[in-house]
Amino acid sequence: MLSAEFTICLKSDQAVIFCVIFLLLISAMCLMCLLSVVLILLSQLSELVNVESYGDWIRLVAEFTLRSLQSWQWASSSVYYLLGLWSRLVSSVPYLKGDAPSLLSEFVPEIVKSFITSRFGSFQGEVSDLSENPLDNVELLQDQLDFLPYLCRFQYESCSSYIIQITDPLLQMYMKQESADPQVLTVVETKFAWLVHIIAAIVKTKQLSGYSGESQEILDAELSARVLRLINVTDSGLRSQRYAETSKQRLDLAILVFFQNFRKSYVGDQAIHSSKQLYAKLAELLGLQDHMFILNFIVGKIATNLKFYGESEEVICQTLNLMLEMASGYMTAKLLVKLDTTQLIISNRNREEFPFLGDYRCSRSRTTFYYIIGLLIFMEDSFLKFKASMDPLLQVLLSLELIPDALFRTDDVKQALIGLMRDLRGIAMATSSRRTYGFLFDWLYPTHIPLLLKAITIWTDTPEVTTPLLKFIAEFVLNKSQRLSFETSSPNGILLFREVSKLIVAYGSGILSLPNHVDMYQFKYKGIWICLTILSRALAGNYVNFGVFEIYGDRALADAFDIAMRMALSIPLEDLLAYRKLSGAYFTFLEIMMKNQINLILNLDSSSFLFIAGSLDSGIKVLDANIKSQCASAVDNLATFYFEHITAGESPTNPMALNLAQHLTDCPNIFLEILKALFEIVLFEDSGNQWSLSRPMLSMILISEEMFSNLRAQILSSQPADQQQRLSLCFDKLMADITRSLDQKNRDKFSNNLTRFRNEFRTR
Repeated sequence: MLSAEFTICLKSDQAVIFCVIFLLLISAMCLMCLLSVVLILLSQLSELVNVESYGDWIRLVAEFTLRSLQSWQWASSSVYYLLGLWSRLVSSVPYLKGDAPSLLSEFVPEIVKSFITSRFGSFQGEVSDLSENPLDNVELLQDQLDFLPYLCRFQYESCSSYIIQITDPLLQMYMKQESADPQVLTVVETKFAWLVHIIAAIVKTKQLSGYSGESQEILDAELSARVLRLINVTDSGLRSQRYAETSKQRLDLAILVFFQNFRKSYVGDQAIHSSKQLYAKLAELLGLQDHMFILNFIVGKIATNLKFYGESEEVICQTLNLMLEMASGYMTAKLLVKLDTTQLIISNRNREEFPFLGDYRCSRSRTTFYYIIGLLIFMEDSFLKFKASMDPLLQVLLSLELIPDALFRTDDVKQALIGLMRDLRGIAMATSSRRTYGFLFDWLYPTHIPLLLKAITIWTDTPEVTTPLLKFIAEFVLNKSQRLSFETSSPNGILLFREVSKLIVAYGSGILSLPNHVDMYQFKYKGIWICLTILSRALAGNYVNFGVFEIYGDRALADAFDIAMRMALSIPLEDLLAYRKLSGAYFTFLEIMMKNQINLILNLDSSSFLFIAGSLDSGIKVLDANIKSQCASAVDNLATFYFEHITAGESPTNPMALNLAQHLTDCPNIFLEILKALFEIVLFEDSGNQWSLSRPMLSMILISEEMFSNLRAQILSSQPADQQQRLSLCFDKLMADITRSLDQKNRDKFSNNLTRFRNEFRTR
C-alpha cells in the first residue's frame, strides 16, 4: 500500500518524493521504510535520473551515508541498510534508459573508502567488548560485507587501487622486525583481518554473472596477490610467535575465508582454462602459475595452522572444514593427493607434528582430521596403501591389546582409547563404497574387535571413553551408500551383528548396574541413545539375515533387544521426551522394531508393552514432526498386525497375535486414545506430515467400527450445535468408498479423503 502511494506521488510531483526519501534517511527511525524506498528507486530509477533535482538528492543521500559510516558509534546498525541501498542502486545501472548520468560513479568509491576507514576506526571501540566485534561474529560480519563487493566492482579499478594503497604500506610495517610492540602488531593484524575479509567477499562475487572478464580477473589477481604475500609474512619472524593472540587468530580465520572463496572461483580443472588472465598476473607477481600452485599454497597454510594452533579450537575447526570441503570434491581430492604437502600431512599425523591431536579441547577435530585422511587414502583405491597408512593406528591397537585387564584402568590407556576411537570413526566415515568399507572391515575384524569389547566392559562408567567408542560402532554398522554389501555366501554380516550384540549387552549390563548420577544425560542417557542408534542401524541395514539366529538358537538378536529395552525402560518417560537426541533414537528404534521384529515387541511382558504404547501416544503429541511420523509409523505397523491377524482373521492361534490380544486387554483404550490424538492433530494443527499420520488412522478405524463410532460421537458433541450436522456429513465423506482393506490403493484413497475432511472442517 505504501509503495502504491509513493508511486502516485512520484508521477505527480517528484520533488515531494525526494523530500520524503531524504527525511526517511535522516530520521532512520524505521529501516523497513528505507527498504520500501529502495524498491521504489529500483522501479523508477530511469525516471529519477532525468529529474532536475536528482543530482541534489543523490548528493544528500551520499552525504548522509558518509556521515553515518564515520559516526559508526551511533549508526553501526544502519550500515547494512545503507550499503544495501547503494548496492541496489548500482545493480540497476545496466538497466537505465537515456543519457542522463546516474552520478553513482562519483559517490560509490568514496562510500567504499569511508566504510574501510570506519572499520579501522571502530577497532578501538570494539576491542573493549569482544562480543560486539564483527570479526568474532560471523552473522554480523556477513551483514556488513553482503553488499560491499557490488559497490567495489561497480568502480573496481578505483576501489581496488585504494585497497592496494592502504595494504602495501601496512604490509611493509608488518614486515619490519622493529614493529615488535604487541599493541602495534595487534592493530595491524586487526586491520589486515578486515582487508582480507573484504577481498574475500569481492573474490566470492566472481561466481556471480556479470563480474567476469579480463580486466576483472587482473584486478582480482592484484588483490589476491596481496593476501597471498601477507600469508608468507604472517607465519615468519616475530609474527610466528603470536598464534595465541586473538588478533592473529582473527587474521588467520579471515585468510581461511579468502581461501574458501578463491578456491570456489578459481581452483579446479576448468579454472586454469577459464581464468588465464588471473593466473598470468599471479605468475608475474608471485610466480604462482596455475591452480596447482595455489592449491599447494593453501595446503601449506592448512599444515601450518594444524601445527601451531593446537590451543585454538576455532582455528583448527575452520582449517579442517576448509580441507574437508576440498577433500570431499572428487576432482579437487584427486589434485590434493598429488601434492607433496598433502602426503606429508598423511604420513606425519602425530602429536609431535600436529599438537592439536593431543589436546582435549580439539578432541572432536580428530574425527574430522581422520575423515579427511580417509577420503584422501581411499582415492588411491589400494588395500596395500591403506594398510600402510593405517600403521600408526595399528601400533596403538597392538600396544593396547598387550595391556592386561588389571592395568587397563590408567589415564594413559584412557587417552589412547579416546583418541583411537575418534580416529577410527573418522576413517569409517570416509568409507563410502563396498570396496573401501571392505578394506576397513578386513583390517579390523576379527583380530582387533575383542579390544573394543574389553574397553567397553572395563570403562563402562566413563562416558569419555564409551561415547567415542559407541559412536565409532554406530558409524561402522551404518549401511550408507550400500557400503555394507557382502558376498551372498559371506557370513560377515551375521558375524558383525554378533559382535555388536556383545558390545551392547556388555555396555547395557554395566550401565544399568551403576547408581544414578547428577548429570544423567552425560553419564547414562547419551550412551543409551547411541546404543539404540547402533541397534536401529544394524536392524535396518539389510545386511543380516536375522532368521538365522532363531534357526540355530543364537541369542545375539534376543539379547541385544532385551538389554536395549531394559535400558530404555530405565529412563522416565518425561526424560525420554525431554532430550531431543534420546527421544529421536528411541522412537526410531521402536519404528524399526515394529516393522522388522514385531514379534520381539509382542513377546514383552504387559508392563513393558504398556510403557511402549504410552510412549507412542505421548510421542504423537510432541511438537517434533519427525517424532510424530516415527510414532505414527510404529502405531500403523502394530495396528496393521492386529487387523490382519485378529480383526480380519479367524480365531487367532498365532502366539504373537494372542500376546497382542492380551496386551490390549490390559490397556483396552490405547488405540482409541492414539486415534483421538491423531484426529486432533489433523483437525486443529498445521502439520506438514498429514500423509504419514493418515496411515495409522485407517488401520485403527478398521480395527473396530464401534471404537470409531464412539470417537466420532465425541468429536461431534465437542462442536457447537449448529456445526454438528455439517461435521457429520464430513465424517460420512471421510469413509466414502473406503473398503475393509489395508492395501495401498485403499490407504491412498483414505489419505485423500482425510485432506478434504480437514479442509471442509476448517471452512466454516
